[in-house]
Amino acid sequence: MEHIDFSLVDWSRAQFALTAMYHWLFVPLTLGLSFVIAFMETLYFRTGNPEWKRITKFWMTLFGVNFAIGVATGIILEFEFGTNWSNYSWFVGDIFGAPLAIEGIMAFFMESTFIAVMFFGWNKVSKKFHLVSTWLVAIGSNLSALWILVANAWMQNPTGMHFNPDTARNEMVNFWDVLFSPVAINKFFHTVLSAYILASIFVIGVSAWFLLKNREQLFAKRSIKVAAIFGLAASFLTMLTGDGSARNMAKFQPMKFAAMENLYEGQKNAPLVAIGILKEDAKEALHKKQDFRIEIEIPNMLSYMAFLDPNAYVPGIKDLVHGNPAYNIMSYQEKSEKGKLAIQSLADYKNARKAKNDSLANISLTKFEANYPYFGYGYYAGRDMHELIPNIPLTFYSFRIMVGLGFHFLALFLVVLILTNKDKIEKKRFILYTALWTIPLAYIASELGWIVAEVGRQPWVIQDILPTIAAVSQIKSASVQITFWLFFILFTGLLIAEIKIMVSQIKKGPAIETPEN
Repeated sequence: MEHIDFSLVDWSRAQFALTAMYHWLFVPLTLGLSFVIAFMETLYFRTGNPEWKRITKFWMTLFGVNFAIGVATGIILEFEFGTNWSNYSWFVGDIFGAPLAIEGIMAFFMESTFIAVMFFGWNKVSKKFHLVSTWLVAIGSNLSALWILVANAWMQNPTGMHFNPDTARNEMVNFWDVLFSPVAINKFFHTVLSAYILASIFVIGVSAWFLLKNREQLFAKRSIKVAAIFGLAASFLTMLTGDGSARNMAKFQPMKFAAMENLYEGQKNAPLVAIGILKEDAKEALHKKQDFRIEIEIPNMLSYMAFLDPNAYVPGIKDLVHGNPAYNIMSYQEKSEKGKLAIQSLADYKNARKAKNDSLANISLTKFEANYPYFGYGYYAGRDMHELIPNIPLTFYSFRIMVGLGFHFLALFLVVLILTNKDKIEKKRFILYTALWTIPLAYIASELGWIVAEVGRQPWVIQDILPTIAAVSQIKSASVQITFWLFFILFTGLLIAEIKIMVSQIKKGPAIETPEN
């Protein structure tokens, strides 16, 4: 495929990654903090204690700053589908556009409607109506995430669709299959639960700063208690959904799973590498084989994690690229031949339709439909099949750092909750500093999760159906480079502005509430 401009592909990927990663700096705090605020206002509603109102309004201010900037980056992200990925948008717009449209019409509308009441309705509407508005903002925020994550999950596991050969587009045939696919359900819960963890750590870390400064101790302790309980519950549930994510990955994206585990040779009773340091073999560089300098394994754990069977065979990178007939694993070369046949059959079908040769059109259509599951591999016909292997070190390390940080977060929630219940938290300065410096670690873990999800599935935009090289818009690479740097400057400016505003609001502390009439 000599006509491919790889510079355009790389810069388009870089620009989208830049936008997505900056956007995700704001989204998880919005998702989690909205529920933390709703819990706090519920306590105010039930107890009538004005201190809870004061606490709620403080965190609500930080939520508002973060929400506004998150919306700005999210709008740019959606526009990029049309500007940089128009082939993708054409190919699957009927499916991908549906959940995004629902997100805009239903979830974002509800969220933006009631957010005005949440911020400006104090003492203007009843306590009950204000509380309901706060909960609806939280629910609306998370519903927005639902539809976006459903769209992303569909890209990882395309289902509920049919390819229309006359329009050369995928069209939705079953909305419920798209919405309730196992990947979509698991991805939604795993992602939002991780956001709840980040928000909980943010609340605990900021509250720890107040205790270190010997300010607002009652406010800080109450905030820590609510966030620790919320974060602890989210941590346990995230582990469960993470386990489900691994099985979905092994089933629907085996190459991502193998790359994440650096499993080159498939095996039964496959061990899980808990800790590992990779060493690239120069002789195997073209095959992307990575050996271990150091590895600590948990016997049989990878087989169990993938298939709930410690004796199960887990295919490795070599099996997937070169095939393994003993386990009915087709090689990438065979898939590329079938994909090439699908692409050619589609062209033959269109030509036969133009010539009004119904017999030839039917033959071509039958051949196309039989090979369509491998359509995307056809773009790699004649190319090195090892190009279909994602970046192994980045995926491998990202996963392990993310999981390691997850255990750190769980331990932190337990410790601060116990210390707060014993009324000793303000005396444990080491724990308070740890909580404060865990805030950036939560953001790192959150971003690493997306690196595993998105880098691990490369080079696919839609798994097995549309590769990145075929999804980009036909524009000049220089145009994408210019907008990349413009976005980088813009997003960095927004991030700096948010941090400054946040720090300023935190230093001010919660406002003093005037007595209620």
